[in-house]
Amino acid sequence: MRKQKPVADSFVIMTELVLPNDTNTLNNLMGGRMMHLMDIAGAIAAQKHSNRIVVTASVDNVSFRDAIRLGNVVTLQAQVTRSFSSSMEVHIDVWAEDIPNGTKFKTNEAFFTFVAVDQSGRPIDVPEAVPETAEEISLYEGALRRRQLRLVLAGRMKPAEAQELKALFALE
Repeated sequence: MRKQKPVADSFVIMTELVLPNDTNTLNNLMGGRMMHLMDIAGAIAAQKHSNRIVVTASVDNVSFRDAIRLGNVVTLQAQVTRSFSSSMEVHIDVWAEDIPNGTKFKTNEAFFTFVAVDQSGRPIDVPEAVPETAEEISLYEGALRRRQLRLVLAGRMKPAEAQELKALFALE
């Protein structure tokens, strides 16, 4: 039986100030820099859950809703939603805050997948993720569908084998 761990134990909050070196010529945070910050926050959450070294396996669609401006404070919140044998899905929310204007708004959201590895880089088992709140349960329940979609899109699973996706669309 796998060890169990509450998903709340993986929760991470990371805060950064957008400086000139982080921006493009329009003084907006560069998308690649945002992805870098999301990768770090997600990796920390996955490490907290697994107590292992983790590597990034995949990134789901990342939408850039609103520009994050020079001088804004960026807050990233990351938490494991579900774990499989050696992989973990991590949900990441990104918020931007203009402190002088007193405004805060959500700018990004994504799911990253990390794999726990041993010192030789081979995948290693991770604890089972246990959701407790209604939001954690909702994210946990959707994780299997998102995983199957990732595997189908990557060519690692045949669409006919994706039972959760078939059930979602009532295909049989």
